[in-house]
Amino acid sequence: MAEAASPHLSLPSGLLELCALLGAPRDSLRGLEQVAQKKGVRNLSALDPEVLSIFVPPFISKEDSQMSSANCGTLGKTRRRSFRKKREKPRPEQWKGLSGPPRVSEPEDVNVPGGVDLLALPQLCFPGGVCVATEPKEDHVHFLVLTDVCGNRTYGVVAQYYRPLHDEYCFYNGKTHWEPSRPVMGAAGCFVPFAVCVVSRFPYYNSLKDCLSCLLTHLKLCKDFEVDNPIKDFAAKLSLIPSPPPGPLHLVFNMKPLQIVFPARADPESPVLDLDLHLPLLCFRPEKVLQILTCILMEQRIVFFSSDWALLTLVAECFMAYLHPLQWQHPFVPILSDQMLDFVMAPTSFLMGCHLDHFEEVSKEADGLVLVNIDHGSVTYSKSASDTVDIPDVPLLAAQTFIQRVQSLQLHHELHAAHLCSSTDLNEGRAHRRAWQQKLNCQIQQTTLQLLVSVFRDVKNHLNYEHRVFNSEEFLKTRAPGDHQFYKQVLDTYMFHSFLKARLSRRMDAFAQMDLHTQSEEDRINGMLLSPRRPTVEKIASRKSSPLHVPHRRMVVSMPDLQDIATPELAPRNSSLRLTDTMGCRGSGAVLNVPPKSTYMFKIPEIHFPLVGQCVQAYYADFAALLTKAMGFLAPDNSLLLARYFYLRGLVHLMQGQLLSALLDFQNLYKTDIGIFPADLVKRTVESMSAPERAQAERAPELMRLISEILDKPHEASKPDDHVKNFQLPKKHMQLGDFVKRVQESGIVRDASTIHRLFEALTVGQQKQIDPETFKDFYNCWKETEAEAQEVSLPWLVMEHLDKNECVYKLSSSVKTNLGVGKIAMTQKRLFLLTEGRPGYVEISTFRNIEEVRSTTTAFLLRRIPTLKIKGASKKEVFEANLKTECDLWHLMVKEMWAGKKLADDHKDPQYVQQALTNVLLMDAVVGTLQSPGAIYAASKLSYFDKMRHELPMALPKTSLETLKHKINPSAGETLPQAVDVLLYTPGHLDPAEKVEDAHPKLWCALSEGKVTVFDASSWTVHQHCFKVGAAKVNCMVMADQNQVWVGSADSVIYIINVHSMSCNKQLTDHRSSVTDLIVQDGQKAPSEVYSCSVDGTVLAWNVRTLRVTSRFQLPSGGLTSIRLHGGRLWCCTGNSIVVMTTNGFLRQELKIEENFTDTNTSFLAFQLLPEQEQLWAACTGRSEVYIWSLKDLAQPPQRVPLEDCSEIICMIRVKKQVWVGSRGLWQGTPKGKIYVIDAESKTVEKELVAHMDTVRTLCSAEDRYVLSGSGKEEGKIAIWKGE
Repeated sequence: MAEAASPHLSLPSGLLELCALLGAPRDSLRGLEQVAQKKGVRNLSALDPEVLSIFVPPFISKEDSQMSSANCGTLGKTRRRSFRKKREKPRPEQWKGLSGPPRVSEPEDVNVPGGVDLLALPQLCFPGGVCVATEPKEDHVHFLVLTDVCGNRTYGVVAQYYRPLHDEYCFYNGKTHWEPSRPVMGAAGCFVPFAVCVVSRFPYYNSLKDCLSCLLTHLKLCKDFEVDNPIKDFAAKLSLIPSPPPGPLHLVFNMKPLQIVFPARADPESPVLDLDLHLPLLCFRPEKVLQILTCILMEQRIVFFSSDWALLTLVAECFMAYLHPLQWQHPFVPILSDQMLDFVMAPTSFLMGCHLDHFEEVSKEADGLVLVNIDHGSVTYSKSASDTVDIPDVPLLAAQTFIQRVQSLQLHHELHAAHLCSSTDLNEGRAHRRAWQQKLNCQIQQTTLQLLVSVFRDVKNHLNYEHRVFNSEEFLKTRAPGDHQFYKQVLDTYMFHSFLKARLSRRMDAFAQMDLHTQSEEDRINGMLLSPRRPTVEKIASRKSSPLHVPHRRMVVSMPDLQDIATPELAPRNSSLRLTDTMGCRGSGAVLNVPPKSTYMFKIPEIHFPLVGQCVQAYYADFAALLTKAMGFLAPDNSLLLARYFYLRGLVHLMQGQLLSALLDFQNLYKTDIGIFPADLVKRTVESMSAPERAQAERAPELMRLISEILDKPHEASKPDDHVKNFQLPKKHMQLGDFVKRVQESGIVRDASTIHRLFEALTVGQQKQIDPETFKDFYNCWKETEAEAQEVSLPWLVMEHLDKNECVYKLSSSVKTNLGVGKIAMTQKRLFLLTEGRPGYVEISTFRNIEEVRSTTTAFLLRRIPTLKIKGASKKEVFEANLKTECDLWHLMVKEMWAGKKLADDHKDPQYVQQALTNVLLMDAVVGTLQSPGAIYAASKLSYFDKMRHELPMALPKTSLETLKHKINPSAGETLPQAVDVLLYTPGHLDPAEKVEDAHPKLWCALSEGKVTVFDASSWTVHQHCFKVGAAKVNCMVMADQNQVWVGSADSVIYIINVHSMSCNKQLTDHRSSVTDLIVQDGQKAPSEVYSCSVDGTVLAWNVRTLRVTSRFQLPSGGLTSIRLHGGRLWCCTGNSIVVMTTNGFLRQELKIEENFTDTNTSFLAFQLLPEQEQLWAACTGRSEVYIWSLKDLAQPPQRVPLEDCSEIICMIRVKKQVWVGSRGLWQGTPKGKIYVIDAESKTVEKELVAHMDTVRTLCSAEDRYVLSGSGKEEGKIAIWKGE
């Protein structure tokens, strides 16, 4: 048998921390009997409770473990610990034989878990005192939350039961055996309460309540001196049950007569939920629930009241669950005993609970309290608090939606089960009730989470992630005036501050996931914008309470015809939750139909008594065997359950002392689901191993890798910077670097190059630094313009002429024009005149149709009035406007927008328009800030595209323009462009279980440092903003099946992304160096194998379903950069050669570089196989030619295809009968990213495409209809080309 675990290793505790028996002290009961005989039961006073016995794990001592080979029947002769808490007088041992004199046992110290105060515990277990009853009372349960000085919580479940006083079993009489005493008539009606309290680290309220209910059925049959034994056995059982890991696997234990289910938390970030979340909805109207939630959000001093002690904790915990992932940061004491009422006088925020009997007393004595009466469903405020407690309402639309959704919930199980037959099996009936409750809990969680998202969704629009800044003032300006008080109070709380930390850390918690799943297409477009947002025509129309009903473009599953995709236009910043349908379901109060996730049960083996080491080891052996058996029945691809089984079996092996077996299970868990990997426990396990054990572990390569991951990277465990700053205007002069940071923090602009030009504009003719006053003036000018834009209201007649997503960015003063008097309005698409008098619309020109823009003067009387002239292609008449002092600014702005639109059309890149808009608005703010004769010259420093139009050739070559369909920017919103390292297109597929958006085709884009952005390829909007797969460069990606994308990283790890949850919880760590390529068998819809290679020459074959290596081999030369699969053979590019290997690693052919080139400095860079033509195409470093070998005879010299003006080949792919080569080359003497399209049959260059400002780093094909190219960090954009 395995040895016990190392004493230096602190093993994870089971469900039980402590179990205690509590009641009145024995001396009080003796005196009580005498008083009852003389005065009668009704004259008895309440007793003071104390801890009678306490039981703390471990229940098997080291000696017991070593004696596990002894016969279990010798329990009475083995040495056992005493778990009864010793009082002032020593007590005789209760489990010794009946003969012989009483032997006093030596007191033994019992280590009580932190957070459990044994002095306060009796008061909490009897919060109303120990009251003797005149008749038997029903057993009842209540719940405790215990908090230690560090804020860590433990949870208690207390079961009270009554025993008759005249029965000598019920108190300790000091005798060594029981003697029946004569009946005492005066005490015949006395019943004394006792309590059993179970304390756990987990809030298993319902489960532990069921466990205690089972225990009480045994205790009532016991004599007094036998009571400790069943409680001790009960506690020992619970201490051997592990807590289930996060996920869908729940543990089931037979406690006789009930099957007890211990539910797992949904994910590592979520709390354990083992309570009925609809309880508050039965006690309070939805409006009151909102009022209580608001009080909690504002961190008020809150006291719950009820005549039922159990409801105090359960209802308070439900409200905590409603606000997840926001967390209450203050004292949380849902039950105060009668002796603890002075706690409500505390000056800080708290949430406490009292018996309803104390309602009047608390409301009179304490000021400023929120009093929540659970029994009456009311919320009131304590004495003289009406002037100090001001609880504003939740924002209107969010509140209305929440109320409608709550009203649509089915809260009564009786209605649900009315049509069902009665269950004749107790546990079957409980299972049906549990399933109903689970579904209802899921609906309530979705409803409350949607409420939080609707209230706080727009917070992300006012965050700066680089500098961790939240601009609270600007956020408040976007709220409706009636909501300001609500947000002001909430934004100032610890709870909201922690929420901000999570947002700035981009944590994908429940809030972020709900935000992502419920965001509208408008929100996704907003994520791509570089320019400031303004209210769209559609938004303005919605304010007029007659919304435009514009049909949404139908989303398709296949790759779209890109020429039909409209350029994403600018969308507005929400002006108020009162005006915005944040959930995308206007007019519908229905709960989101999100079915609860499937759950699975694992039945824990029976625990046999007597509890000696051998029996415990037998229990662990049975546990491990059952887990192994369950794994054998799993489908190979059911990694969700497999990970939970590995976790549990690893824990069991640790408890057995089998450290090596435990590490192997944790290693498998690390590969299967890193999200539940217990890194700290594994680290402690490794550190506790003896030298021989450590050496044995390190002989296994996979364990060696795990040990190095855990021990050799302490820097990764360091606490990340999680500070949050509120935006403040600078108080010192700023050099360029500090100015860039301040502007980014303000949220005005994030692009560093644009801010550099802004710095030049604001410092024209001055020392190159900006003083605080200038920055303040600029900031205020910008924000005032932004606020004015939010108030723009267009007549219906005007809105009919505009697109729904157009925004008015600039309005002139009222001016005289040749088209009438009015204001010139500028959108991202056109200029138009908003006529005065009778409001009307006169189009001036779209930016695309402008032919000329001039600033001149017109004679009027004796003066020359500055005039702007615009000539449009579709109009004969030149537009003239007497703009006076605004003329020069409008001249600059119109030219910049014209140039931006021209560039956008010429390069098929809509972001040029957005960048031009940003430049225009910055010009306006600079002129408003400086207000000097040189202001226009300063603003001209921001005319970026107008200058570019004159300095550089505008249009791309005709061939490039005809082939290019669209451009997107995965670095949108970043401070600097980032190189596009790898692109992967995944086709859409319909799955009834998925959301429609998840069925769309997607484009996966790997940026620098392991960042991955996902686009919806049916609309080219962002589907998932950046998430991380490690911190190293991504080298390759492949879709292994419909649910998985595998990512190979330079850190030697293969990361597996779940395409539905967009999470990365699986890692394959068998490679020892940078993973350079991943491939699947071409033509297979559901590949069963993935091949991976690393730069050290290792090639691995993986089973997609089991994630296990099925074969491996090593190329001796190393330098392996890519592999291809053809004809059942693996073609491997190692730099010095291209070798053909069997899948088992046997060499079949080799193409050596030195046999074909005299230059020894060159090496193979990339290659492609064309099976139909039986050709091998390859590129070499430092050469501008593509080389083609015949697969029939690699010894023959290659054909050469020269690439004109090519400096360096970077990548190549095969698309139908073409080979596309990505490179860096020259165009009109300027270095550019170029693509050469070569016909495979004629071996000639068909097209030479120019579209990127930087090197083409990666290419990928989309259904052979389109080819996508990604550029280097100077540009960082993706071009979409039409394939032919």
